[in-house]
Amino acid sequence: MKYPIKGSCQCGQVTYKLYEQPNRVWACYCTECQKLSTSPFSVTAIIASNAIEFEGELNEWSRIADSGNRNNAKFCSTCGNRVYHYNPDDLSTIKLKLKPISLADATIFKPSAHVWVSEKLSWCQIPSGAKTFEKQPF
Repeated sequence: MKYPIKGSCQCGQVTYKLYEQPNRVWACYCTECQKLSTSPFSVTAIIASNAIEFEGELNEWSRIADSGNRNNAKFCSTCGNRVYHYNPDDLSTIKLKLKPISLADATIFKPSAHVWVSEKLSWCQIPSGAKTFEKQPF
């Protein structure tokens, strides 16, 4: 994989450059991620904060997660695409929601684990042999 990887929101107003592979990638089946993605799950790439660079105007929204942590969300001020989440009490990582769509090899965004499967929609199938967690593993 050649870095940096470039990505953008739907309208192109927000762009990013990712300089290294994600620490981990999860598919999350919690009801909040179902709302966010308007699908059965959301894919989240955990990235070191110093390994990614953003340009463009981002708005912010915040909520308290089930863990009790604050979950701040950054999104494009024009098209509304969710770009990333972060915990203001731990700025070492971000949770990238917006994946590049033109990669020749997108396997760096393949989930290594499936979390919050306790809230998974009954008709959604997790790949056989995949690592799963009923809730958040940590």
